[in-house]
Amino acid sequence: MSEFWLYFKIGLKHVLDINAYDHVLFLIALMVPYAFKDWKRIFILVSLFTIGHTVSLFLSVFGIISIKSSLVEFLIPITILVTAVFHLFTAGKSSKNESISFISIITLFFGIIHGLGFSNYFNAILPGNSTDKFLPLLEFALGIEAAQIIVVFIVLIIGYIVQTVFRFSKRDWALVMSAFIIGVVTPMIIHSEIWNR
Repeated sequence: MSEFWLYFKIGLKHVLDINAYDHVLFLIALMVPYAFKDWKRIFILVSLFTIGHTVSLFLSVFGIISIKSSLVEFLIPITILVTAVFHLFTAGKSSKNESISFISIITLFFGIIHGLGFSNYFNAILPGNSTDKFLPLLEFALGIEAAQIIVVFIVLIIGYIVQTVFRFSKRDWALVMSAFIIGVVTPMIIHSEIWNR
Protein backbone atom coordinates (compact mmCIF):
# COMPACT_ATOMS: atom_id res chain seq x y z
CA MET A 1 0.00 0.00 0.00
CA SER A 2 2.90 2.36 0.74
CA GLU A 3 4.19 1.91 -2.84
CA PHE A 4 0.75 2.84 -4.17
CA TRP A 5 0.87 6.15 -2.29
CA LEU A 6 4.44 6.75 -3.43
CA TYR A 7 3.59 6.64 -7.15
CA PHE A 8 0.16 8.22 -6.62
CA LYS A 9 1.88 11.20 -4.94
CA ILE A 10 4.42 11.43 -7.78
CA GLY A 11 1.45 11.68 -10.18
CA LEU A 12 -0.16 14.38 -8.02
CA LYS A 13 3.06 16.38 -7.79
CA HIS A 14 3.70 15.99 -11.51
CA VAL A 15 0.54 17.97 -12.31
CA LEU A 16 0.48 20.30 -9.30
CA ASP A 17 4.16 21.30 -9.48
CA ILE A 18 4.27 25.11 -9.67
CA ASN A 19 7.50 24.94 -11.70
CA ALA A 20 5.89 22.73 -14.35
CA TYR A 21 2.88 24.92 -15.00
CA ASP A 22 2.41 23.82 -18.63
CA HIS A 23 0.08 21.06 -17.46
CA VAL A 24 -2.05 23.50 -15.47
CA LEU A 25 -2.07 25.96 -18.38
CA PHE A 26 -3.43 23.27 -20.67
CA LEU A 27 -6.15 22.35 -18.18
CA ILE A 28 -7.15 26.02 -17.83
CA ALA A 29 -7.24 26.42 -21.62
CA LEU A 30 -9.28 23.24 -21.89
CA MET A 31 -11.81 24.11 -19.16
CA VAL A 32 -12.45 27.79 -19.92
CA PRO A 33 -15.71 27.27 -21.85
CA TYR A 34 -17.18 24.74 -19.41
CA ALA A 35 -19.22 24.96 -16.21
CA PHE A 36 -20.17 22.46 -13.53
CA LYS A 37 -23.21 21.39 -15.57
CA ASP A 38 -20.83 20.05 -18.22
CA TRP A 39 -19.31 17.53 -15.78
CA LYS A 40 -19.69 14.53 -18.12
CA ARG A 41 -17.82 16.25 -20.93
CA ILE A 42 -15.19 17.49 -18.48
CA PHE A 43 -14.65 14.00 -17.07
CA ILE A 44 -14.27 12.55 -20.58
CA LEU A 45 -11.67 15.18 -21.52
CA VAL A 46 -9.67 14.79 -18.30
CA SER A 47 -9.71 11.01 -18.66
CA LEU A 48 -8.61 11.23 -22.31
CA PHE A 49 -5.57 13.19 -21.20
CA THR A 50 -4.73 10.57 -18.58
CA ILE A 51 -5.18 7.76 -21.11
CA GLY A 52 -2.87 9.48 -23.61
CA HIS A 53 -0.30 10.20 -20.91
CA THR A 54 -0.37 6.61 -19.66
CA VAL A 55 -0.22 5.06 -23.13
CA SER A 56 2.86 7.08 -24.10
CA LEU A 57 4.58 6.24 -20.78
CA PHE A 58 3.73 2.58 -21.33
CA LEU A 59 5.15 2.65 -24.88
CA SER A 60 8.27 4.40 -23.62
CA VAL A 61 8.78 2.01 -20.68
CA PHE A 62 8.62 -0.96 -23.05
CA GLY A 63 10.98 0.73 -25.52
CA ILE A 64 8.40 0.91 -28.31
CA ILE A 65 8.65 4.67 -28.82
CA SER A 66 11.24 7.34 -28.16
CA ILE A 67 11.20 10.99 -29.24
CA LYS A 68 13.80 13.71 -28.73
CA SER A 69 13.02 15.71 -25.59
CA SER A 70 13.53 19.05 -27.42
CA LEU A 71 10.74 18.15 -29.86
CA VAL A 72 8.43 17.11 -27.03
CA GLU A 73 9.16 20.29 -25.07
CA PHE A 74 8.28 22.28 -28.21
CA LEU A 75 5.04 20.38 -28.91
CA ILE A 76 3.66 20.82 -25.37
CA PRO A 77 3.23 24.62 -25.61
CA ILE A 78 2.05 24.28 -29.23
CA THR A 79 -0.81 22.08 -28.06
CA ILE A 80 -1.67 24.56 -25.30
CA LEU A 81 -1.63 27.36 -27.87
CA VAL A 82 -3.92 25.46 -30.27
CA THR A 83 -6.42 24.79 -27.47
CA ALA A 84 -6.40 28.43 -26.30
CA VAL A 85 -6.75 29.78 -29.87
CA PHE A 86 -9.62 27.34 -30.54
CA HIS A 87 -11.47 28.58 -27.45
CA LEU A 88 -10.62 32.20 -28.28
CA PHE A 89 -12.45 31.86 -31.60
CA THR A 90 -15.32 29.81 -30.20
CA ALA A 91 -15.84 31.95 -27.07
CA GLY A 92 -19.46 32.42 -26.14
CA LYS A 93 -20.79 29.67 -28.35
CA SER A 94 -22.91 27.06 -26.65
CA SER A 95 -20.85 24.08 -25.53
CA LYS A 96 -23.85 21.86 -26.29
CA ASN A 97 -23.50 22.65 -29.99
CA GLU A 98 -19.70 22.33 -29.93
CA SER A 99 -18.27 19.14 -31.29
CA ILE A 100 -16.21 17.43 -28.64
CA SER A 101 -14.21 15.52 -31.26
CA PHE A 102 -11.64 18.27 -32.09
CA ILE A 103 -10.94 19.11 -28.47
CA SER A 104 -10.86 15.39 -27.61
CA ILE A 105 -8.17 14.75 -30.22
CA ILE A 106 -6.12 17.70 -28.95
CA THR A 107 -6.53 16.49 -25.36
CA LEU A 108 -5.48 12.94 -26.21
CA PHE A 109 -2.55 14.26 -28.26
CA PHE A 110 -1.44 16.52 -25.40
CA GLY A 111 -1.58 13.56 -23.03
CA ILE A 112 0.57 11.48 -25.37
CA ILE A 113 3.10 14.28 -25.88
CA HIS A 114 3.23 15.18 -22.18
CA GLY A 115 3.71 11.53 -21.25
CA LEU A 116 6.66 11.32 -23.63
CA GLY A 117 8.12 14.42 -21.99
CA PHE A 118 7.97 12.70 -18.60
CA SER A 119 9.11 9.26 -19.77
CA ASN A 120 12.85 9.71 -19.17
CA TYR A 121 12.29 10.76 -15.56
CA PHE A 122 9.73 8.02 -15.01
CA ASN A 123 12.09 5.35 -16.35
CA ALA A 124 14.89 6.69 -14.13
CA ILE A 125 12.88 6.52 -10.88
CA LEU A 126 11.58 3.00 -11.47
CA PRO A 127 14.06 0.20 -10.92
CA GLY A 128 13.77 -3.23 -12.48
CA ASN A 129 12.59 -4.46 -15.84
CA SER A 130 9.64 -3.21 -17.90
CA THR A 131 7.09 -5.63 -16.41
CA ASP A 132 7.93 -4.40 -12.88
CA LYS A 133 6.94 -0.88 -13.95
CA PHE A 134 3.38 -1.72 -15.04
CA LEU A 135 1.65 -1.42 -11.64
CA PRO A 136 3.53 1.75 -10.61
CA LEU A 137 2.53 3.22 -13.98
CA LEU A 138 -1.16 2.66 -13.20
CA GLU A 139 -0.73 4.09 -9.69
CA PHE A 140 1.00 7.14 -11.21
CA ALA A 141 -1.90 7.50 -13.71
CA LEU A 142 -4.40 7.58 -10.83
CA GLY A 143 -2.37 10.38 -9.24
CA ILE A 144 -2.42 12.28 -12.55
CA GLU A 145 -6.20 11.87 -12.81
CA ALA A 146 -6.77 13.01 -9.20
CA ALA A 147 -4.54 16.07 -9.62
CA GLN A 148 -6.29 17.03 -12.85
CA ILE A 149 -9.67 16.81 -11.15
CA ILE A 150 -8.36 19.14 -8.41
CA VAL A 151 -7.13 21.68 -10.99
CA VAL A 152 -10.34 21.46 -13.02
CA PHE A 153 -12.46 21.93 -9.89
CA ILE A 154 -10.49 25.07 -8.96
CA VAL A 155 -10.79 26.47 -12.52
CA LEU A 156 -14.55 25.83 -12.51
CA ILE A 157 -14.96 27.52 -9.11
CA ILE A 158 -12.98 30.58 -10.26
CA GLY A 159 -15.01 30.69 -13.48
CA TYR A 160 -18.25 30.49 -11.49
CA ILE A 161 -17.17 33.31 -9.16
CA VAL A 162 -16.01 35.53 -12.02
CA GLN A 163 -19.24 34.96 -13.95
CA THR A 164 -21.67 35.33 -11.03
CA VAL A 165 -20.04 37.72 -8.55
CA PHE A 166 -18.14 39.93 -11.01
CA ARG A 167 -20.76 39.54 -13.77
CA PHE A 168 -18.39 38.53 -16.54
CA SER A 169 -20.21 36.84 -19.39
CA LYS A 170 -19.16 33.33 -20.30
CA ARG A 171 -17.81 34.74 -23.57
CA ASP A 172 -15.72 37.42 -21.84
CA TRP A 173 -14.31 34.89 -19.35
CA ALA A 174 -13.29 32.58 -22.22
CA LEU A 175 -11.77 35.48 -24.21
CA VAL A 176 -9.75 36.87 -21.30
CA MET A 177 -8.43 33.51 -20.12
CA SER A 178 -7.64 32.28 -23.64
CA ALA A 179 -5.78 35.51 -24.43
CA PHE A 180 -3.90 35.26 -21.11
CA ILE A 181 -2.83 31.69 -21.86
CA ILE A 182 -1.74 32.65 -25.39
CA GLY A 183 0.34 35.45 -23.85
CA VAL A 184 2.01 33.07 -21.39
CA VAL A 185 2.64 30.20 -23.82
CA THR A 186 3.98 32.23 -26.77
CA PRO A 187 7.34 32.99 -25.06
CA MET A 188 7.63 29.28 -24.22
CA ILE A 189 7.43 28.52 -27.94
CA ILE A 190 9.77 31.34 -28.95
CA HIS A 191 12.43 30.31 -26.42
CA SER A 192 12.15 26.60 -27.15
CA GLU A 193 15.42 24.66 -27.54
CA ILE A 194 14.21 23.38 -30.92
CA TRP A 195 15.23 26.69 -32.53
CA ASN A 196 18.85 26.24 -31.34
CA ARG A 197 19.83 23.71 -34.01
